[in-house]
This record gives sequence, structure tokens and C-alpha cells, in this order.
Amino acid sequence: MGKRRRGERPSARPVLLGGTIAVVVAGAGLTAWALSGDGGSGGAAGGGKPGIPKGPPSAVEVSRTAEGFLTAWRGGDVEAAAALTDDASAARAALTGFRKDAKAGAPVLTPGTKAGATLPFTVRTTITGGGNSEPLSYGSELTVVRRASDGKVLVGWKPSVVHPELKAGDRLVTGDAGTPPIKALDRSGGELTAKKYPSLVGVLDALRERYGDKAGGKPGVELRIVRAAPDKDAKGPKDAADATGTAGSKAEKVPDKTLLTLAEGTPGTVRTTIDAGAQSAAEKETAKRKQASVVLLKPSSGEILAVANSRPEGFNTAFQGSLAPGSTMKIVSAALLLEKDLAKSDKKHPCPKYSSYGGWKFQNLEKFQIKNGTFRASFASSCNTAFITQSKKLKDDDLTKLAQDVFGLGRDNWSIGVPSFDGSVPVQQDASKAASLIGQGGVRANPLNMASVAATAKTGTFKQPYLVAPDVDDRTLARTPRAMDGDAQRQLRDLLQYTATSGSAAEAMAGLGADIGAKTGSAEVDGQKKPNGWFTAWRGDVAAAAVVQEGGRGGKSAGPLVAKLLKSS
Repeated sequence: MGKRRRGERPSARPVLLGGTIAVVVAGAGLTAWALSGDGGSGGAAGGGKPGIPKGPPSAVEVSRTAEGFLTAWRGGDVEAAAALTDDASAARAALTGFRKDAKAGAPVLTPGTKAGATLPFTVRTTITGGGNSEPLSYGSELTVVRRASDGKVLVGWKPSVVHPELKAGDRLVTGDAGTPPIKALDRSGGELTAKKYPSLVGVLDALRERYGDKAGGKPGVELRIVRAAPDKDAKGPKDAADATGTAGSKAEKVPDKTLLTLAEGTPGTVRTTIDAGAQSAAEKETAKRKQASVVLLKPSSGEILAVANSRPEGFNTAFQGSLAPGSTMKIVSAALLLEKDLAKSDKKHPCPKYSSYGGWKFQNLEKFQIKNGTFRASFASSCNTAFITQSKKLKDDDLTKLAQDVFGLGRDNWSIGVPSFDGSVPVQQDASKAASLIGQGGVRANPLNMASVAATAKTGTFKQPYLVAPDVDDRTLARTPRAMDGDAQRQLRDLLQYTATSGSAAEAMAGLGADIGAKTGSAEVDGQKKPNGWFTAWRGDVAAAAVVQEGGRGGKSAGPLVAKLLKSS
């Protein structure tokens, strides 16, 4: 029997009138679900050419248009259904593909409760392929719009009308799987499944996309979403939560997604670096929080031990997010100041309430200052102005070069085994250059990047994180041109240890032993009431980083998450 696919909503029982679903042609009377309201629009409301209606569709227009579209779709009249949309060509192709490519039978379409111009509905159909037939049920929705050019009321066409996970250029296809299935294993040989580890849903799809043909399996017969090829000129994945709209680096093809299996294939085997215990703990902790993402890895090797997101089926912020990292970026900035001899951990260093550069006035949280304090005190307290005061002594590309050459950020050459964003530290000028020193401006990163930053600070040498060993597919891991200056690295490690025991990270890191280091951070985002909270740390040979979007101060939001996982690893 067919299994309900992840994300499907149970269908309501359709109302039958004379043995047919209660979706009737316009003009034959409104069905029970059509809300009563104002009548059809007559004339030109609000001005415009006489005879061309304006404004949003009325309730009656919404109901009649939605009914007509659903009735035509159910009856297999693709031309009629497409004609009731504002993009007949795209709708015709998608609805034809639903029948011919997806091999779907006549759908039973059950309308839900209309909300304004939007109507949710349930699709129930049967998919046939490989000598088998399996039921499929899912929820979707359509929105009715008025076309400005002629006032016609139509369904606003989107691929998601046919299936909620379809985007422009995607197709529903039933047939031999494009790649054989895989069985992903953790570092000890145990199987990793999406049911047990929900945050790995997208990761498992990506592993199949990349390694299915190499792992020795045979394809089955499936209904799947075949994703559109990426635009060669486009940049990579963008985090929807990034209010700045800053894109990632590489344009990666989104993995195809299996919706229904009609005939099982023979899976190949792909071993990962995931630690089952760490992954379970990460899943548990992120599930307790809203919009939390975390990564754990080994500083000595770069092996990724766990990755989790509060919204496991959404965008993989932990690997692909593009967010301002806030004060966790001060790890990289401190390395720069230490290497250039613009700071020494135990020498006096300015930390005034305010510091101006490039026309901007920067301040510390709650306008604190440290009089006659050391750089150690400034770093442990996360003093912004301790870094801003040094901006005039730095070249525009100094931070970019160090981030790339020592920490491996922004070089667009990481190859972890699945799609990832390598961070971005662009060359900035004036106020933006100063802002970059404290993890704002144009700097972008994710928990994978910042866990790697903590690991590099601990060891002094960048080890590219990876989820699948490079010898599986003979790929080359990224390297940096040089290691961190030895004296600077010793001081930086000492600063992070002090911050973890006596500074802003001490409360979260309490009780984790001696071999620890940490840095807190928060990043302001336009339109958010609270900043994103960041925290990155190490304990022994495990480094971790987390972001809690709109979580507030990192020590209070992301800190306990990271500390809990370090304690259990």
C-alpha cells in the first residue's frame, strides 16, 4: 500500500452531489463552500477606462473562478482550466504534465474554506507506474486575481497550484528514478533516516543526488519532483530569513525530491561523518527552539558530526544560510589585529562608549566602556569600539584577505559532499569596512562557517569541513594558502578560553572543563524586533556554532544550545 508522504495533509471527505464532487461549473449555482458576499464588480471602480473593472475580485467572482478551474482540471479539460488562469501557456504545460508525466489519474479535488481571494483544496489521485498504482493525497491552494489589462478575474498561476512544492521550471515525473536510492550511514555504520533524524531530510536528498550513481544501487520507480537546472549566471542559495537579500556564492542544483515510491530500487551505501548520538542531541535541542540552526564538527579533521535546524523541512540554514554573524566574526577580526600588531591580549586597548568611522557612529551594547582596559577585557566583553577604533589603520581588503587565506571563508571552494555556502567577507570601504569587523556590513556566514572559524582558532590551521570523505568520489578538499601566525594564534586561543571562563560566554560554558573556548554574538537585522543570537565554541576536539534567529543576545539564546551539545559530545 502507498505511504503518506511527508508534508501531506489528510484529505477531507468531499461532498458528493449526484455521485460527483461538489465542484460545479460557473452558472449552475454556487456550492456550499462558496462564501456569500458582495456581488460582481460592475463598471470601472476607482477610475480607469470605462467598462474595465478594477480592484480586487469580489467573493462571488473568486468562488466562480475557482470552481470553474477545479471543475475543468478534475474533468481533464486542460484547455478550459488553463484559460481560467493568467498564464495559460504555463498552466497548460503543468496540467498536461500532471496527467502524462506524473501519470496521475483524474484527481478528486476537495475545496477548503476560502480566505479572501485564496482557496485551499485537497488533491487525491492515483499514480501509476512500474506495474503498480499507489494513492497520493496532498493539500494545495490557488489565489484568484483581477488582470489589470482587461479586468478579467482569473486564477493567478503558480506551479505550486498543481503541487505545493513545485517552483518555476520544476516537473512532476513518474518513472525510473533519476538516480538509484542510497542508504546513508553514520560514522559507526548505523543507518540515517529522515524519520529518525528529521533535519537530514534535505541532506539525504542531496546525498542521493550526488552519490546515487556512484554507490552501486539500482533505481526504482517513483513519483518525484525533477528540479529545474540552476541559472548559470545566478548566485547560490539565499536564506529567506536574510533581510538584506544577500545571496550565497555558488548556484547549486536543488536535489530532486521523491514524493511516492511505486517500486523499490536497490539502494547503494554512502558513509557519512555524522555521529548518531550528536545528531540525536542536535535534533532534540533545535526542536525546542524557534528558528535555531547548529553544526558540530571535529577541529582536528573537519569531519561534520551533526547538523540540525528547528524547521527540518525548510531551508538548511545550518549549511546554506547567509546571515550576518555579528560578534562571532570578532574571532577573525581579532586574528587580524593580533597579526598586524594592532592589539596584544594583555596590553591596554581602547574601548570607548562610541567610535566613529566613515560617517557612522558606532557604540557598544548599552553604551558600556572599559577605561584603561586590555584587549583581553575588550574581547571578553565583546566591545565593538575596540575594533572600530582600529579601522583607520587597516586597508580595505585586509579583513577579506585574512578571512580567505587563514580561515577559508569566501573562496567558493568548499566541497563538503552536499550543497553549502562558504561564507562571504567582501572588500568594504568606509563605514561598511568598520561594520565588517564586528560581523555586520557585508559579512555573511552560517553555523557551518562559524564552527569552522572556532576550529581554526583552536588549531591555527583551516581544515575544510566535510560530511562525506573525499576518497568516496576523489574530490579535493579546500585548503588555505597559510596557517595563522603562531603568536597570534596562541593569543587568540587564550582570548577565547578567557571569554568562555570569565567573559560573555562564561554563563553558558560553565562546567564544561578546561579545554574550552567560546565567543558570543548578536546581529541586527532590518525589520526584526530582536537581533539574531550567535554562539560558537569548542570543547576538546569538538567545535560547534549555532544561530537562533530573532533570539536576542547570543549568550542567552544560542549559547545554552551549543553548550548542551558540547557537554553531550
